[in-house]
Amino acid sequence: MRFLGLDPGIRITGWGVIDVEGNRLTHVGDGIVRLDGAAPLAQRLVQLHDGLREVIAEYAPEAAAVEETFVNRNPASTLKLGLARGVVLLAPSQAGLAVAEYSANLVKKAVVGNGHATKDQVTMMVRTLLPGARLVTADAADALAVAVCDAHHRATQARWTKAVRERAPA
Repeated sequence: MRFLGLDPGIRITGWGVIDVEGNRLTHVGDGIVRLDGAAPLAQRLVQLHDGLREVIAEYAPEAAAVEETFVNRNPASTLKLGLARGVVLLAPSQAGLAVAEYSANLVKKAVVGNGHATKDQVTMMVRTLLPGARLVTADAADALAVAVCDAHHRATQARWTKAVRERAPA
């Protein structure tokens, strides 16, 4: 199964694509959608949407996951990031993908084993789990970590669902 992980941002949005077969993770692609910081906000959101549509069209993922954002001290920045996050949720949904959301701490715990891991630790584990990953920026590494987290959580959910069905009375 092919997974797309997304790390939303109003200047740079990271993306990462992995294939999963059983317990084997394979790096497919990673990169960023860089937005024109001088453009009006509405135009940057269009750039983000168009960039994500290109990634989805090129890599044809079967599922997508987005890292949840946190509220920071600057309300205007938080609002702009929320708008970008809305576009990041919208683009894969429009493509018919199931979109999951994970907190940064849950992503770090799934990849590093520590919910308070540093960006360097996440990047190192992503490089270990996915040899050949380009990791253009920390945003791309974070996006791949989101994809890995999603793959693990969906696999666990599938096993639970199967076990419940097998135990259900006929």
